[in-house]
Amino acid sequence: MQGIIFNIKKYAIHDGPGIRTTVFFKGCPLKCPWCHNPEGISFAPQKMKKMIRGDGEKKNTLREEIIGRSISPADLLTEIEKDRIFYEESGGGVTFSGGEPLAQPDFLKQALRLCRQRDIHTATDSSGYAPADILSGIADESDLFLFDLKIMDDEKHRSLTGVSNRGILANLKLLSEKRKNVMIRIPLIPGYTDDEENLAEMRGFLSSLPGIREIALLPFHNTAEGKYRKLGKQNAVKDIPGADPESMEKIREKFVSCDFHVRIGG
Repeated sequence: MQGIIFNIKKYAIHDGPGIRTTVFFKGCPLKCPWCHNPEGISFAPQKMKKMIRGDGEKKNTLREEIIGRSISPADLLTEIEKDRIFYEESGGGVTFSGGEPLAQPDFLKQALRLCRQRDIHTATDSSGYAPADILSGIADESDLFLFDLKIMDDEKHRSLTGVSNRGILANLKLLSEKRKNVMIRIPLIPGYTDDEENLAEMRGFLSSLPGIREIALLPFHNTAEGKYRKLGKQNAVKDIPGADPESMEKIREKFVSCDFHVRIGG
């Protein structure tokens, strides 16, 4: 069995508890205009320009590299285990992100099982967009779900991401009913996801789900512009300003008033 990944990030501290290794799966069925990992959208390996800085008299050179490589679950576990000492000292582990890890369910499930056999804590960072049976099977293997919730209105969700959110909301309800460990992550994108109507509907929906009380509000930072240029793609949100701390705090307080435990940042 082989999966396709595009990055392994060491010493990650914003993708779940403790110090973690984050594995980025390639391919995502959603097309969010604010995506900060545009190299993870396509399922196929692709070329990306990279500047190689010269030393001394050597000039900077521009070269193309291939983003995306195949790897087996066993070889991936070997990479993950290199940082075991950090997991043990910090209560960390591995986070499978993307892209969308649920889009490679067999590979993801095998990787999760191997980590479980080695007592490595696992988290799955997902949009929740997958058939219910796939999500249910992954939920039985993953210690934690980092569930991205973006837009409540189905028509608007379709317009912006290209897919319906009905299955996403149903899957979140399923995780709640199964009493799985879930942290909701809400990307606050000015003009897209941060309006009060969307957030109020979100608070109402989340309040109806038993066991879901942890929320991370993710402030928007336009840090992906360089990636879009290197891929030769347009960044639809390049002119959006960064997060306003005062506005973020007001949003946090409203979620706290609904009895959620809320942090700003991952």
